[in-house]
Amino acid sequence: MFARCIFMLIAFSVSGCATYDRIKNIGQAPAMAPTENPAGMFGGREVSLPMPPRDEGLTNANSLWRPGSKAFFKDQRARRAGDIVTIVIDINDRARLDNATERLRANGESAELPAFGGLEQRLVDILPDGANAAQLVDLSSDSSSRGEGSVDRSEDVELTIAAIVTEVLPNGNLVVAGKQEVRVNYELRELTVTGIIRPEDISNANRINHTQIAEARISYGGRGQLTDVQQARYGQQLYDILFPF
Repeated sequence: MFARCIFMLIAFSVSGCATYDRIKNIGQAPAMAPTENPAGMFGGREVSLPMPPRDEGLTNANSLWRPGSKAFFKDQRARRAGDIVTIVIDINDRARLDNATERLRANGESAELPAFGGLEQRLVDILPDGANAAQLVDLSSDSSSRGEGSVDRSEDVELTIAAIVTEVLPNGNLVVAGKQEVRVNYELRELTVTGIIRPEDISNANRINHTQIAEARISYGGRGQLTDVQQARYGQQLYDILFPF
């Protein structure tokens, strides 16, 4: 009983602040996060990747043509830290997998002892009534197992987000990061995108598809009243973690 009280006190102390905030915000829409530096969204870690040697022959100080430009005049595509690029997310995944396993096994063992140095009768006297010394061991076992599994998954996400170039790598590739929040009534939707892109893959409209992002990290979720209803209560989640059966 004492251990249960201690456990409950620890649980209430850990979730006390979060519970107080939830009670305080009853009847109010979820608060939006303030605008922040995208470079520090995930700890502000610098990207370190193997880089090819820099080609010094790409630039010419006396030339009016700029490498990577698709027009003779100013190129509007993102190319420097702080520039904005539009990322088009169009995920349409389908996966289906069926698997069946069946296993059968039968074992049998039999041993006889018709003579045991003249002591077989003594064994019969020691053993329960009706025992037969000629059939001392007779073992058999059967086992069978069968398993079936199937996966049928479908995902369809179509979104557009503006990301900021946070770093220009030595080989010219761009590290981008973007975050978007949309609140509808009492539900807040969050979209975050990070990754590495090539300037050559950016279109004339300053747009790039998510399939052209290396090391892409795309997260789309939400928080609010509807999300709370769709999730199990804290006690149920804790029970599922701790209960071993």
